[in-house]
Amino acid sequence: MSPVTSPRVLIASDQIRLSEEYARLLQPEFQVVSIVVDEPALMVAVRELKPDVIILDLGDSWANHLETRARLKKLTRMVRIVYITTAIDADIAADAARGGVPGYLRRSLDDANLVSAVREVLKGKRYLSASILHAIEGLAPELTESHLSRKTLTDRELEVLKFLAEGRTMKEIAYILMLTPRTVAFHKYKLMERLGLETNADLVQYAIQEHILTPRS
Repeated sequence: MSPVTSPRVLIASDQIRLSEEYARLLQPEFQVVSIVVDEPALMVAVRELKPDVIILDLGDSWANHLETRARLKKLTRMVRIVYITTAIDADIAADAARGGVPGYLRRSLDDANLVSAVREVLKGKRYLSASILHAIEGLAPELTESHLSRKTLTDRELEVLKFLAEGRTMKEIAYILMLTPRTVAFHKYKLMERLGLETNADLVQYAIQEHILTPRS
């Protein structure tokens, strides 16, 4: 009979002291497989260690959590993420309100809830601490809608969305708009995150719904 193994947790934070405190809270119930301090190290660790949960403490080393999350999804769709931020991030809170964020805590105020958060997201449930729930209650309705209006998108985002919905590749869009493919990819994943979309088919449907793209006869 194979031995029962504890769920594997990876901690990502640019604050070593905090990472060590998170590890202390999580052990021995969970197996902390590694502590990393920046995004490149995170991607390597995810590929090699295949954690079940990532504790992502968003400090100065994490320039854009949307890009980080998109890259993680490319590596694996099975891992669950628990976000921790110092101040409540409006984008993450709105995503949490839509059900897109598995776990979200506020640093220091909610550290004691970390173990409960990991337990719940491992069950496929969502865990938002009391301080996050309170913040979400105060969000403007337009932030918590499952699909945002095209009025909330920038002109550049609308251009990228239109070309994506037409079936053009990111390289083609980059050439047309005189951007780098990396910049186009950033706009694409930011769009999908903000609009609550998961696939290219969702993008097409949204573009038709908002009259950005006319359906072909």
